[in-house]
Amino acid sequence: MFYQYNHLGSADYLKIEKNENFSFPPHLHQCFEIIIILSGQMKITVDGKQFVLEKNDAMLIFPNQIHELESTNSKHILCIFSTKLVQAYTTKFSDKIPKSNKFCPDKYLIESLEKLDANSSSTDKKGVLYSLCGQFDRQSEYIDKKTDRGDLLYKMFDFVEENFNKDCSLLNLSKNLGYDYSYLSRHFKKIVGISFNSYTTHYRLSHACYLMENTQQTILQCAYNSGFTSLRNFNRCFKERLKITPTQYLENLKAN
Repeated sequence: MFYQYNHLGSADYLKIEKNENFSFPPHLHQCFEIIIILSGQMKITVDGKQFVLEKNDAMLIFPNQIHELESTNSKHILCIFSTKLVQAYTTKFSDKIPKSNKFCPDKYLIESLEKLDANSSSTDKKGVLYSLCGQFDRQSEYIDKKTDRGDLLYKMFDFVEENFNKDCSLLNLSKNLGYDYSYLSRHFKKIVGISFNSYTTHYRLSHACYLMENTQQTILQCAYNSGFTSLRNFNRCFKERLKITPTQYLENLKAN
C-alpha cells in the first residue's frame, strides 16, 4: 500500500482520465476520487469492503480511504479532485465516512464530468463536482469516522486534520496517542511512503492554496493560518512543492 502524495497541493486540483481494463494496487490520498463505470465490470475494495460495479455504477471515495481497483474487462472514468473544490461538502462531513461508497449518478452528470478537464474554470469544476457530491449525499448514509477507524494510521491522519494549523509535531502526536515517538515515525513512513512531517507540510500547503484562492488574506496570513511559523519557511516549501512562488501563484489566480 502506498500514499499518492503527488495529488496534494493546488486548491483546484482536478485530474480526469478514461481507462480500459484497469487495475491499481491498494493506495490512498488526500483527495476525493470518483470512479464511474462506462461498460463491463470492476471490483473495488474500500477500507476492506468489496464492491462490484457495473455500467453506470459509481464510487465516491473519501480522502485517506484505502482503496484498490481490479478489472480485466471494463471502461471507466476516473476523477481525482481536491477537497477544496467542494469545501462546503468537505466541511459538513469532515468527521464522517459513508457506510457504502457506491452510488448511481444521473446520465447528464456523467456527461458533464466527461467534459471537464484540468483547464476548466473553477466555477465549472465546482458546479459538476458539487452536483455529483449532492447526488451521492442523497443516496448515502454516514458513520462517525473516529468510531469506525480504529487503525493507528487513520488516527494519525485525523490528528493532522485537527491540528495542522497549530502544534502538529510528531512529538505532540506521540503524547496525544500514547505511542513511542520513533515507532510512530517508522509506522507512518513504512505505510505511507513519506515522513509524517512531509505529509503535514503537504497538508498545510493545500490549505494555504485554498486560502489564497478563496479569501482576501495576505500571503503571510495564509501561511500562519495554515500552520507555518515563518514566511521564509512557507515560501521555501511552496516553491519546492508547486515549482512557483506564492506570489506567482496569486498572480496566476488573478490572470485566470
